[in-house]
Amino acid sequence: MARTDARGRGVIRVGLVGQGITASLTPPMHEAEAAALGLAYEYRIFDLLDLGVPAERVGRILEEARESGFAAMNITHPCKQLVFDIVESLDDDAARLGAVNLVVFADGRLVGYNTDWIGYRDGLVAGLAGASFERVVQIGCGGAGAATAYALLSHGTAHLVLTDADVDRAEELTERMRPHFPGQVVETVQPGRLEAAIRTATGVVHATPMGMLHHPGVAFDVGLLQPAAWVSDVVYRPLETALVREATRRGHAVLDGGLMAVGQACASLQIITGANPDRARMERHFRALIGAEEQAAGGSIR
Repeated sequence: MARTDARGRGVIRVGLVGQGITASLTPPMHEAEAAALGLAYEYRIFDLLDLGVPAERVGRILEEARESGFAAMNITHPCKQLVFDIVESLDDDAARLGAVNLVVFADGRLVGYNTDWIGYRDGLVAGLAGASFERVVQIGCGGAGAATAYALLSHGTAHLVLTDADVDRAEELTERMRPHFPGQVVETVQPGRLEAAIRTATGVVHATPMGMLHHPGVAFDVGLLQPAAWVSDVVYRPLETALVREATRRGHAVLDGGLMAVGQACASLQIITGANPDRARMERHFRALIGAEEQAAGGSIR
């Protein structure tokens, strides 16, 4: 059933479904920017852990949301591949990626999109202007890695080298990307050859959980990089991972995970509402939220 706010405006109702997501910053980012745009907007979390249901029930959650008048649902781990097989229509980019992180309820149909890659591509444009994308090495080929690889190639990376502790996963992503970018080189290297690949890279993308609060560490030796090489990390809790800190200390251009997080939220909001969010304003809000988290934790989010 449609809802209205105190001023009689129709409320745009949106949700996020996934596991362990109660602390997600997506709801406040969406709601704050929607308010700035003059929209009546409500964002609700559907945490599978709180609901006590398995990820395989995501289809029913989507149906109930549609029946309740929701306009759209963002999708996160572990449901992106499951939803890919549920939606009735797919955006071309989501079809190529094999994962959906946004479902829009349009004309009674579930339409799937992927804004993760858009968020990362826009981060490359905003944060690495003038950088070389001649030869990029990417570490990690899971869900985030698929989005970053697609974004890198869409942005014009000439030679993309993919590696993962799971060699088959890296090979699968390589084979998935090649047909869509026939004029560019996409190859896989074994983890044992990673050091040699990094020495010749113009940029390195880190797309694994390493560096998160409960997964400390650095995925590669930053000292192997050429002086002009750049570094990108998809982890944003904390924003200053050990990798970001070390690369910055050594004078490399750095792209932290915040730009991808903001970019995907901005793209989702635009698709859902048809409005034009202010990406810079969303980023300022996001970084203020992260800063408040770190202050509340006594600066321990490192």
